[in-house]
Amino acid sequence: MNTQDAKRVLETALICAQQPLTLRDMRRLFADSIGADTLRSLLDELMRDWGGRGVELVAVASGWRFQSRPELREYLDRLNPEKPQRYSRAVMETLAIVAYRQPVTRGDIEDVRGVVVATQIVKQLEDRGWIEVIGHREVPGRPALFATTRQFLDDLGLASLEQLPALEFGAAPVFAQPMQGSLLDQAGPEIFTDFPLNQISPAPIESDAGASVPALPVPQSDAAEQVQADA
Repeated sequence: MNTQDAKRVLETALICAQQPLTLRDMRRLFADSIGADTLRSLLDELMRDWGGRGVELVAVASGWRFQSRPELREYLDRLNPEKPQRYSRAVMETLAIVAYRQPVTRGDIEDVRGVVVATQIVKQLEDRGWIEVIGHREVPGRPALFATTRQFLDDLGLASLEQLPALEFGAAPVFAQPMQGSLLDQAGPEIFTDFPLNQISPAPIESDAGASVPALPVPQSDAAEQVQADA
């Protein structure tokens, strides 16, 4: 198979795929007759071929996919006028703390937020596929350690955690808008910007006891806020 035919096969597979394709997936298209270096070269060519169009080829945590460009989101939203699901401030704060300080225990999150984390908050993030338990801290009680998932990165259109916005004092970071149907489309453009992210140190917490971390201004209870978010 010549290069042009291989590129056409690869392009078709990426367009038709329902999930991002890994390099291993793409090699299976050609029965492993094309190496990883050649595939990367073809992917680079496809990225250039689609430059300037309304759809772009990007690498996310789970692999490669085609997605609409962020600047076209307002037009595509008109095709789906349904009100997107909203997430409470408590959910967004918890997700941000996990994203920037992972791995963390529930105790770590409570230390930062200054309020007990309701069970339904953690469950909602787990059910959405944005956080998961990756182990247990070796302290009395062995609390579960939470971290973000590949799904979280995919929904934000990111390939790795290193692409998360830097935490800067004086201004709350804003995520670049990813593909239609992503986390921003679900939660709204104010995700991670409704509260002072600049107060969350990205340095890892060493232990549950005696951790020196700033507290965020929070509502009196997560439970009351969850009721408002569901209303």
